[in-house]
Amino acid sequence: MYNLKMCVWEITLACCFSCKYCGSSGGKKRENELTTAECLDVADELKELGCKRVSMIGGEVFMRSDWKQIVMRLTGHGIKVNIITNGFLFRDELIKDLKEANIESISVSLDGPKEVHDKYRQAGSFDRAVKAIETLLKAGIPVSVISTLNSENVKYLEELYGLLQRYDIYAWQLQACSPMGNAANNEIDYRFDMMEVIDFVTSHMYEAPFALGVADNIGYFTEAEGSIRGNLSGEAYFRGCSAGITSIGIDSVGNVRGCESMYDPAFNEGNLREMSLKDIWEDQDNFAYNRKFSKDKLTGKCAECELGEYCGGGCRSYNYFVHKKIYESPFCAGGAKKGSDPV
Repeated sequence: MYNLKMCVWEITLACCFSCKYCGSSGGKKRENELTTAECLDVADELKELGCKRVSMIGGEVFMRSDWKQIVMRLTGHGIKVNIITNGFLFRDELIKDLKEANIESISVSLDGPKEVHDKYRQAGSFDRAVKAIETLLKAGIPVSVISTLNSENVKYLEELYGLLQRYDIYAWQLQACSPMGNAANNEIDYRFDMMEVIDFVTSHMYEAPFALGVADNIGYFTEAEGSIRGNLSGEAYFRGCSAGITSIGIDSVGNVRGCESMYDPAFNEGNLREMSLKDIWEDQDNFAYNRKFSKDKLTGKCAECELGEYCGGGCRSYNYFVHKKIYESPFCAGGAKKGSDPV
């Protein structure tokens, strides 16, 4: 039996942007998105399965008028909720709603200095994102920043770091842009030297006034592995993809997958309009790519790596969208030389 701890829930695909590298190709809401009543039922089902935390995403969460009602059902069950936003639609009036909903934190997407951020998102989006950060912090709501890196904006990490030091955020996470959705359609050059990013993190993580780390699609097993994921204990090692093991993703029409970044119908394990979340989660044949993983499934250099059985070849989603080999990391920083091509 697997214990569900974390859910990433896309409550709508509607968005005020259509970012050049949006993995879900957000913009317009899907036809027949889950109703309020259906979303409240999903919240109840998450509680039943013992889920501890939900990250709510879009699209843009605040474009769904019933977001507060859904969040309050979750937090009423004792589930901690984080909302990820682009900050563009953020208004001062939202502060009262966020506090009443007992939100745990807000994560704001910020992908570089103003010119770079606006280039990939929308003119004026940088200023509004920063204003949202300032408004939230002034209200005492915990804020983190998430940056999605590609070949261009990765060059501006030092500049962005200097900016973020001005604010009392609690965390900054760096994640690799994946060639899916708009990023693939727009042929965004997602490749960069991941070792340089890890070096950036290690050079600042002990002095940074906030937790600084990389996401699960950057790594793995460099000498700094135990401390580069936002935990300075030295023991925070990547232990393999958690999709379908401790986490799930739910999209706005009720499709369930192990991870909301596994944005392909091939990874859908069921739909909540056809079966319960409990039945999907407890089906012994679902999430087989992780639940039935064994080292002999690894391919390429991962098959030869003595740590392969621990990391499982890295991030399933990133692997799939880069080269369709889910058991082989296209770029393992631990086994690569600085400056090597990530693909």
